[in-house]
Amino acid sequence: MNNTRFATAIHIMTLLAESPQEWLTSEWMAGSININPVMVRKELSVLREAGLIISRQGKVGGSQLAKNADDIKISDIYLAVKNTEVLGKKNNNPNPKCLVGKEINEHLQTLFSETDQLVIRFLGNKTLQEFMDNFK
Repeated sequence: MNNTRFATAIHIMTLLAESPQEWLTSEWMAGSININPVMVRKELSVLREAGLIISRQGKVGGSQLAKNADDIKISDIYLAVKNTEVLGKKNNNPNPKCLVGKEINEHLQTLFSETDQLVIRFLGNKTLQEFMDNFK
């Protein structure tokens, strides 16, 4: 995942954990992250689909955590926004006549999968509450 989706999602989740009784708006969160509210709403949608947050619309709308920050693993957030393996993508069109090229993607896939599982296990040992506690 070579983009800012995870950083944005964990920023959103940390803001929500910091104010568990508040209904935070995408505009307010965008001000903290310093990005367009549309980008926040996109990630909120993904986090909602993953069951990590709840949202309500309207004048008093906003978002909250769907469960206690102690019950949310950092790996839950990572998996919600993950769109590629940690190490990136495979080679598109390696030469099938090359000794290395014909097998590179198969071996890369194994390497990528093993690395991704290590990251997921590592992040699964940390809760959103533990991450949030760094800010106190």
